Amino acid sequence: MIAPNDRIFFAPATRQAELVRRREISPVELMQATLERIATVDRRLNAFVALRREDEMLADARAVEQRIARGDDPGPLAGLPLGVKDLEDAAGLPNTHGSLLFRDHVATGDTIQVERLRRAGAIVVGKTNAPEFGYTCFTTNRLFGPTRNPWNLERTPGGSSGGSSAAVAGGLVALATASDGGGSVRIPAAYTGLVGLKPTQGRIPWGPDEMLRHSACIVSGPLTRSVADAALWLDVTAGPHSLDPFSLPAPEARYQDLLERDPGRLRIGWSPTLGYARPEKQVRREVEKAVAALADAGHEVDEVDPGFPDVVLHWMQYLVFEDLAFLAPYLTDESLLDPGYLPGLGIARAATPESFGQVMRIRSELVAKLADVFARFDLLATPTCATTAFAAEGPLPIEVDGRPIETPGGGVAYTYPFNFTGNPAISLRAGFGDDGLPVGLQLVAPRLREDLLLRVAAQLERSRPWADAWPAV
Repeated sequence: MIAPNDRIFFAPATRQAELVRRREISPVELMQATLERIATVDRRLNAFVALRREDEMLADARAVEQRIARGDDPGPLAGLPLGVKDLEDAAGLPNTHGSLLFRDHVATGDTIQVERLRRAGAIVVGKTNAPEFGYTCFTTNRLFGPTRNPWNLERTPGGSSGGSSAAVAGGLVALATASDGGGSVRIPAAYTGLVGLKPTQGRIPWGPDEMLRHSACIVSGPLTRSVADAALWLDVTAGPHSLDPFSLPAPEARYQDLLERDPGRLRIGWSPTLGYARPEKQVRREVEKAVAALADAGHEVDEVDPGFPDVVLHWMQYLVFEDLAFLAPYLTDESLLDPGYLPGLGIARAATPESFGQVMRIRSELVAKLADVFARFDLLATPTCATTAFAAEGPLPIEVDGRPIETPGGGVAYTYPFNFTGNPAISLRAGFGDDGLPVGLQLVAPRLREDLLLRVAAQLERSRPWADAWPAV
């Protein structure tokens, strides 16, 4: 039997699946141990907000065990427990969107991503907490309360995929779904020391949803304990689907097979500010160590100021407009919405064709400036966040090193530009701040170049391994 303090709880998903396939761990034993750990540890984290019936999960685990006993392929995820973010459908489980409006909603089917993860052998355990409609970068709502960071229970694990990041970093499950419309994969990854990948839009098909998303900003992506886990996730979930007309063709090669390939000598632009942001000294120090490791690996690193416009207000206008379009049929009682969410609806209702056009002009300007960056560099490196994790209940930081933050994007001003441009980006653990909390490095690549991101990320992971450093929850 797996001991409660067994390091298997913090092993990467690739390692856990390998042990299951080799029959060194039973999938039934792994599921039982997972449920026991959730029952004890999650009382402090509040990562999960709903669980499947135990007998159903154990029946699924026994089915995987029987396939292995017969010599059948159990799938690349081989019975691994899976958390699903509470903004995404998993059949038979609630999808509340973190909102009182949807507190009684139960999904009748899976998203494309969840269906593919199940088909690969993963077993859905339950739903992970998220802020209402994913609108904040910390995770709390009026239905379930705040989720807490396993490195420090007074701090947030980020948002909007904070329940998922707390579950993976806290050793509850090795796999949990996430999504990113402005940093909701990368911010939690930075705050909890995980790998967080935002792919190019369409790499992982979106939906099915009752309304096609038009913003081209929101994507699904993995939050994992290792780069290999992120590559495995893409290998399982990427590829076209008829229900997502924006989904991309299947990659030519498996991402896992590319990780050992030398990316060659790359030109990497290091931007600590993007032209408008400012990181804490402790954050810049740790990120610069990681950037130095890239130079030590043979890459040509130069500091760059791309002079980006701060698009946060335009990005927000666009996404709340899309949110209002989605929510319109359900807005029967706006008193059920978090008061902090209501101003966004007001902004959306005030939108005009002229204001919409101005948003898209700013977006076009940003795309052009990033194109200039990639004319000179293969990758762009930045901090993922300006600060380490702040209070679990919020609010957002308004100061950096005692000085007011000038940008409305605050401490999370580095992520949303790349949702607006559509570029893939990854957050990796760069080190730890003076407060003992993780610091994230963000790498951004040209569109469709997840392969380049993963190869460089794997190279950095080998030179500065983090696999043995996890919180003692």
